[in-house]
Amino acid sequence: MTRPRQAYRRSLAHRDRDVPRAEARPDPRPDPARDGLRDRAGAATGRRREKPAPSLASTRGLDAFTFFVANLQTGFGPFVAVYFTSQSWTQSDIGLVLTIGGLFSLFGQVPGGAFVDWVTSKRFVAALSVAVIGASAAGLALFPTFLVVALSMAAHSIASCTLTPAIAAISLGLVGHAGLGERLGRNARFSSIGNALAAAGMGACGYYLSSEAVFYVTAALALPTLAALYCVRASEIDVVRPQGPDGGEAPGGWASLKLLLTNRALLCFAACITLFFVANAAMLPLVGSVLTVRASQTATILIAACIMAPQMVMALIAPAVGRAAQAYGRRPLLIIGFAALPIRGLLFAYTDAPELLVAVQVFDGISAAVLGVMVPLIVADCTRGTGRFNMALGAVGTAMGLGAAASTTLSGYMADHFGSHAAFLGLAAVAFAALVLVAVIMPETRRPREA
Repeated sequence: MTRPRQAYRRSLAHRDRDVPRAEARPDPRPDPARDGLRDRAGAATGRRREKPAPSLASTRGLDAFTFFVANLQTGFGPFVAVYFTSQSWTQSDIGLVLTIGGLFSLFGQVPGGAFVDWVTSKRFVAALSVAVIGASAAGLALFPTFLVVALSMAAHSIASCTLTPAIAAISLGLVGHAGLGERLGRNARFSSIGNALAAAGMGACGYYLSSEAVFYVTAALALPTLAALYCVRASEIDVVRPQGPDGGEAPGGWASLKLLLTNRALLCFAACITLFFVANAAMLPLVGSVLTVRASQTATILIAACIMAPQMVMALIAPAVGRAAQAYGRRPLLIIGFAALPIRGLLFAYTDAPELLVAVQVFDGISAAVLGVMVPLIVADCTRGTGRFNMALGAVGTAMGLGAAASTTLSGYMADHFGSHAAFLGLAAVAFAALVLVAVIMPETRRPREA
């Protein structure tokens, strides 16, 4: 019996063999290099990798954090001047310490934003800023000497320059660019509610207790603020590393600033927002002066109502503004916010009844809601993928501060030489020029696939 010849079997190279089933499955473990390739491939084909929605704990935690931060910052508003006056300070000393705080706030925004970009943990920056602000409030209450107060005001200003971009960075890291508009709307809502409630509560503390009680309350508010921040899960916050235009290593120093100075959309927005604040910043103080002359008995109540009215409007419409910005683009909403300012200036100029001046402040709420969402949203659009979001946000904040500083000087000159009526008309003219500038030079920054 002949044994059948066995067929010849060619030895296969390793690369020609069938891949076992277990090896054919994708590796579920995170791989930054592989994920980066997928993101770039998705961008090339028009598809983008969706960021999972943040947990309810992180969402509620960020809501509470923005609410308590607004409470914390309210104590450093008008209550500072009242407290120093009750301590028998001269107006020169009060003006000097306020100027110190203002200068640190103005020139610290770009370095503060760059610092937030550089630090990996945005929660750490936010927590450190809150702790410094709480310590500054305690220093004001415990040691009201000139040196301690000057240091406390400087520390508060520096901490504020890192806290604001840290909140924006946490928001962007949680929801990504696609959900940033709605998230910023929620931030604006809870911030405005916090401002309104804190103003009422601290005013009551100052009236029934003492002026320094406001700062003890402010220092104590640091604890619930930190507790709310702890609820935001660090694992859900994506970190965008700084990188160059070609995707390589990010330039530093002056080269990093050059990236911002050559960003056309960002420069256009900075020019528009500066002109807006030249017209906007002095309107409410000018209204306060008019109310004091026309209704001296009820001026304090009416001014408080002028502050509260925009906060209520902002709390109501800010989330809708964020959703509309994602659906219809940034530019239409920006035009609406800028258009409300010249209307407000004209109504102030031709309104005689003090109570109607409060009603006109509704337009301030519209502008505040739009800019509260649009400023960080447009900056995020302009710096997408560069990791320079917070630095650019600080630069735009500096432009806003310069515009506000020019506004008070301009309005004071016009009011002294031509009267309040002419001052309101002059500010309205500047506001209209800002509106025209937005309509002419400001591009749409939303990417089409985000609709």
